[in-house]
Amino acid sequence: MRAAEMAEDYPVVELDSDALAAARLLAQRRLPGLVVIDATGCPQSVLPASEVVQFLVPPYVRDDPSLAGVLNESMADRIADKLGGRRVRDLLPDEPAELPRVNADDTVVEVAAMMARLKCPLVAVMEGRTLLGVVSASRLLELALR
Repeated sequence: MRAAEMAEDYPVVELDSDALAAARLLAQRRLPGLVVIDATGCPQSVLPASEVVQFLVPPYVRDDPSLAGVLNESMADRIADKLGGRRVRDLLPDEPAELPRVNADDTVVEVAAMMARLKCPLVAVMEGRTLLGVVSASRLLELALR
C-alpha cells in the first residue's frame, strides 16, 4: 500500500489561525496534532496537542509540578484564557519541529520510518507541493495490523 492510499483528509490550520479555535479543534476531535500550513496552503509544521498543553501551563509549574496544587480552582478554570488573542504561530516552539513529509508513492515502511525518525504522530502525504492528506500513527497501525 502506498502513502496516497493511506492518506486521509485531516484538519489543517494556518500559522495565523486563532489559537483558541485550533485548541478547540484538537479537543473536540481528540487529535494528536494539527498540520500547520502557510498562506499558500503548503504544510510547514505540526502543532502537537502536547505543545498546546505545555503553553497553557505556567512556566513555574512546568519547572516544579508540585506548585500545581497551589493554583486554586478559579485559576485552573481560566487557564484557557491564555490562548485568547493568540495565533497558532504563538504556540509553536521557536524552532518548530520538521514536518514529516512523504511522497504519494512511498510505502508503509517508508511512512513508518519517517514517523519514527521524527517522533511525530502525523505525516503529510505530498505530491509535489500539494498536500494529498495525512497519515496518523493510529491510521498507520490500523493498516499495519490488518
